[in-house]
Amino acid sequence: MARECDIINEPSNGWLPNWVSWSSSSIVMLRAVEKKLLSHLKTAYRGWFVDIGPVVGKADKIWTISLNEESPKTPLVLLHGLGAGVAMWVMNLDSLASARPVYAIDLLGFGRSSRPAFSSDAMEAEMQLVNSVEEWRKEMNIDKFYLLGHSMGGFIAASYSLQHPERVKHLILADPWGFPERPTNVAERYQLPLWVRMVVTAVQPLNPLWALRAAGPFGQWVVEKARPDLVKKFAPVVPLADEIIPQYIYQCNAQTPSGESAFHAMMHGFGWAKNPITRRMDELSVDIPITMLYGSRSWVDNITGDMIKSQRTKSYVNVQVINGAGHHIYLDKPDVFNRYVQEACLYSDPRDIQEILKSEGNESDQECDRVKKTSLASKETLES
Repeated sequence: MARECDIINEPSNGWLPNWVSWSSSSIVMLRAVEKKLLSHLKTAYRGWFVDIGPVVGKADKIWTISLNEESPKTPLVLLHGLGAGVAMWVMNLDSLASARPVYAIDLLGFGRSSRPAFSSDAMEAEMQLVNSVEEWRKEMNIDKFYLLGHSMGGFIAASYSLQHPERVKHLILADPWGFPERPTNVAERYQLPLWVRMVVTAVQPLNPLWALRAAGPFGQWVVEKARPDLVKKFAPVVPLADEIIPQYIYQCNAQTPSGESAFHAMMHGFGWAKNPITRRMDELSVDIPITMLYGSRSWVDNITGDMIKSQRTKSYVNVQVINGAGHHIYLDKPDVFNRYVQEACLYSDPRDIQEILKSEGNESDQECDRVKKTSLASKETLES
């Protein structure tokens, strides 16, 4: 089902003592566990490294997987969140690729992509990530695409759309990080106890996932114990998810924390960005349709979506709150999430509606009308 090429050598974890250094095997293990996860796809995929040149490092490469490449339709490009990688989309790829080409990439500094040293300046680090996506697009010779980003990936997707509006056919933001301004009274607003504030202050200079690497060979165990909820989300699709998912997450983050350091440079407290997107939304082209998907149980505040919708009166902004979903909405409610993404693409290219319904075995006029109406709706809260 899969084809891979261009093996890349990654930098070692020089900060680890020799007696716990396992970086030489982590690259091999990451490749192996990623293949295990993607083996559960029903759609054939291809994986390879795209050479984007000296964007941040001397010779940066972006790990890329593609599905349904032969389709002539406008492709959908997926950008993952902090600490993730391409295989985290395993519950979405088959559905999304049923209608068009889909490309998922490991953002520069994450997963199997190159791990160069990013700037410690927030805006410069952001632009380095944006430029890496643009250089990837050029190498791929893609003119326009639908751009979907989750969490930190949503932040990068929005920033990319600001810089290259002519390339984005529809911006799809899944529980995006880094949009609102940081409140001035965080401790009081969220009623944080004194000891929590002290811990947060103490670890502020460290990268967000430092504890996972500090655990050394017990890092996978840390993931298992810290995020059993995340592991369970994959159970319907991935047998032995309780073993494979913690290993994948650990191996994605056991290497040099390059992209994570870029995130650390951009953040103002874990939940906010130093340069929030809301400050710049008025600079985004009115011609770019936006779909914003939030989980009703997520820690990300969906009020920002309503604010953006009210401000962009001359643009299409569709805000959806998916009931019962948390921050990882693409895993919590994959069928609902996939449908909303498909409908966002249909809004920008309604000629595809009948063909997509045909591929799903439902060609009725009533269903076609329903999709058209849904794609044109400006706001809807979906009941689970």
